[in-house]
Amino acid sequence: MGKITRPSPVKLFVGVLTSLPEILPAAEERLSDFYGAIDSRSLPYPFNWTRYYEKNMGHPIYRYFLSFENLIKPESIADIKTVTNELESYFASEGTSVARPINLDPGYIEESKLVLASTKNFYHRIYIARGIYAEVTLHYEKKGAWRAFPWTFPDYAAERYHAYFISLRDRYREQLQLV
Repeated sequence: MGKITRPSPVKLFVGVLTSLPEILPAAEERLSDFYGAIDSRSLPYPFNWTRYYEKNMGHPIYRYFLSFENLIKPESIADIKTVTNELESYFASEGTSVARPINLDPGYIEESKLVLASTKNFYHRIYIARGIYAEVTLHYEKKGAWRAFPWTFPDYAAERYHAYFISLRDRYREQLQLV
């Protein structure tokens, strides 16, 4: 029989989509109020993988990533996804030029994988709690590279974000030494 153990804490990040870069400081402030200091920000990546979001979000859309200094319990991702959905609703109620000014997608990194939270069920997602599912989106190989699965979103599967995710994994490993 296997011994039940507590999982290690994980590195929280939020993927942000927006066509309104001026909204980012307010979004970062709100996220920091909930999750503590932001310890890294990616450069903006043009989000040109699909036109799905343009009707509600405008154009051009950019993807940003933020990570947080405080490590979290992996099971808290359901609560975090609930909060980010509430923040999306808050910003939508602020009367911007688009119906959906921001999309906030929380996830976490641990040594071997990158996990995203979702409100949508599918065959590769596991129910966590409160209407939230989780999926392993990327896995890390010992050769120093992130690898995708057949279900991985095209932007995550492309190597565009991988250098940033490697830096988050490295920071996470440093933080584990301090825990």
